[in-house]
Amino acid sequence: MRSLRSLILAAATAACFCTPVHAADSGPAADVAGIRQVVQQFQAAIIAHDGKTLGSLFLQEHGSWLEVFDTATYEDVKKRHPDAKKVMHSSWKEFADDIQKSTKAVEERFYNVRIDTNGAVGSVYFDFDFIQDGKVSNRGSETWQMVRAEDGWKIGSMLFSIGR
Repeated sequence: MRSLRSLILAAATAACFCTPVHAADSGPAADVAGIRQVVQQFQAAIIAHDGKTLGSLFLQEHGSWLEVFDTATYEDVKKRHPDAKKVMHSSWKEFADDIQKSTKAVEERFYNVRIDTNGAVGSVYFDFDFIQDGKVSNRGSETWQMVRAEDGWKIGSMLFSIGR
């Protein structure tokens, strides 16, 4: 009896270690698919230098865009630029304009994408590499807060880390 109990305890313990650290996508399947479509459109618009499509994925009248240096990168930047801020504000409009005007190949590759939604609001969290002219210029983690507007899913705010 004791060995059976030990076997069950060992199996339960092993199951805990096999469980993913983060949950899979959650929410109504159609809404998860709608948000995933925005993610794919975002990536395609960057590659195509299509600032107009990129801009259409955001709430037009609102938006928060924050860039945050990871600790190691911030320490390195601070040595060269003592006035550098750890958290910087920007906008989707500036980003869309920069992508539109870029003469170099650009791409943002996403990894470990997780989507959570209740059908009205949603969030997307992923790790990324931002590639310019074939080289990784930034890597980190990114999160979008999304809303289901009258014309579909839109990005309301975006935060991402800046690392190397």
